[in-house]
Amino acid sequence: MSKRVDLHRRNLLKITGIGASGIVLGSAAQAAPSYPAPTKVDTGSVEGGKVKFPNWRAPADTPSGPTPAPMPPSERVGFAIVGLGRLALEEILPAFGESKKAKPVALVSGTPEKLTAVARQYGIAESACFDYAGFDRIRDNPEIKAVYIVLPNAMHREFVERAAAAGKHVLCEKPMATSSADARAMVAACEKAAVKLMIAYRIQYEVYNRRLAKFVREKTFGRLLGMSATNVQTVAENGAEQWRHKRIMSGGGSLPDIGLYCLNTARFLTGEEPIQVFAHTVTPPNDPRFADVEETVSFQLIFPSGFIANCFTSYGGRDDKHHRLNFEKAVVDMPNAYLYEGQRLIVTSRNGDATSQDEIVLKPKNQFAAELDHMADCILQDRKPRTPGEEGVQDQMLMEAIYESARSGAPVKLKVPDSLDAFRGPALPEEG
Repeated sequence: MSKRVDLHRRNLLKITGIGASGIVLGSAAQAAPSYPAPTKVDTGSVEGGKVKFPNWRAPADTPSGPTPAPMPPSERVGFAIVGLGRLALEEILPAFGESKKAKPVALVSGTPEKLTAVARQYGIAESACFDYAGFDRIRDNPEIKAVYIVLPNAMHREFVERAAAAGKHVLCEKPMATSSADARAMVAACEKAAVKLMIAYRIQYEVYNRRLAKFVREKTFGRLLGMSATNVQTVAENGAEQWRHKRIMSGGGSLPDIGLYCLNTARFLTGEEPIQVFAHTVTPPNDPRFADVEETVSFQLIFPSGFIANCFTSYGGRDDKHHRLNFEKAVVDMPNAYLYEGQRLIVTSRNGDATSQDEIVLKPKNQFAAELDHMADCILQDRKPRTPGEEGVQDQMLMEAIYESARSGAPVKLKVPDSLDAFRGPALPEEG
């Protein structure tokens, strides 16, 4: 009887595929499941060395953008970062992580401990670390194709000229210089050396401001009548110790530092140049922070089309970076217009018998990565940058006119070119 039970148990285990150990038997012998063949909707396809996917969303949804296609590291344009202050360490060097065509390959600093620490963080070789005295040795490093000047304003001319003499292309922070004379000399030095010079006007590469410029240029909401632009921030009590508050180093106070965003953006959005400026400055007495530079500047720009930009900049108020454009058929607001991130685009217009307020939401991109990639692309394709040295020269001249108007209390008339975007390079491609 027990034998008969045992045989029955063995047969049962055999049928169920379970062995004495409890392990499922015969599973390896089972046929592999048959999966459906994948389609290009899921796998995409390779075109021109880039992976592309067909749109998989219905028309009601916003389509996703193109698949990122970074260049291999060995093919990217190598940059030397000149000056390791807050902007370089907090924004520019981290932005290389989002860049597709550029990479950091060298550092320049006057502080040895900082140079060593930052080089270790970014994997920069000791041989590619330079102090300011030894800066000219960058000519012997073939990995360095371009330099990014992130120094106090008064030092821009010297290091742009030295970089050009070393045969390196130059990306220079704004403001370009502390005078239009220095700015012109920088353009001449780069032309003589046959290297490219680009000024880091990041707003012109920022997606929301670019979309706003498209609205203006295409007259999406009719004629543009006016713009109010505000760029305000505060300064700590020790502000007088900063180089920005020493005129010999900065060239001025709030105007060249943050007011320049209002000035340059009004020009970039329209492509026009102002025919007149009128300005007023205010500086509180007995405040050591403003013993050498102005605190507040209010200035008005009048353009050939009749467009008027009212701009306000100050070191004396809580952070506010905003512009509003008044069109014939709409009002467009952009909070956080000049911040490194967080831009918004809000359109107020008529909707039948009602008023609508619609927010346009775009996929943000790192502004510093965008300008790095543009400079790299100009080097790789031998093109003139969208914001070349001439763009910086024009802003220097306009700031000098603003200061002159504030001194004299009278408007300053200006000569204007006949064409739009007279000081810019080729237009940027449409955002993907």
